[in-house]
Amino acid sequence: MRSKGTKTITENRKARHEYTVLETYEAGIELVGTEVKSIRLGAVNLKDSWCSVDHGELFIRGMHVSPYEKGNIFNRDPMRVRKLLMHKKEILKLYGTLKQDGLSLIPLSLYFRDSKVKVQLALCRGKKLYDKRADAAKRDARREIDRNIKIRNQ
Repeated sequence: MRSKGTKTITENRKARHEYTVLETYEAGIELVGTEVKSIRLGAVNLKDSWCSVDHGELFIRGMHVSPYEKGNIFNRDPMRVRKLLMHKKEILKLYGTLKQDGLSLIPLSLYFRDSKVKVQLALCRGKKLYDKRADAAKRDARREIDRNIKIRNQ
């Protein structure tokens, strides 16, 4: 999926529990210098973040980037809205899909591709409670099978 020059910074594990992922996209993100330094240290949280399209531009909201320790006056608001970078046609296509089908655009992970920070976005549909329970049951069954196989191989 990702090339050799990538390094994962953080993942939004809650997203895969709360939503069914239909399609994924890659976008760049507009950051200031101290935010990049803070992200390099891993001081970022995607837990409650989401994306929206406003006036033909894509934005990420709810992403928390902790202030850089040595940034003093150059630090920005940790919860500020950040612009995502995608081609205009892709953004308009996403906007149409989001409005029509009632889907959500959720960031799944943040990573470095070469020296640039990228965001993996997912077009998602919210799960119902019974879907979450079914997924948990499948996961537990898979773990039990893996444990039994591991024990037999020892």
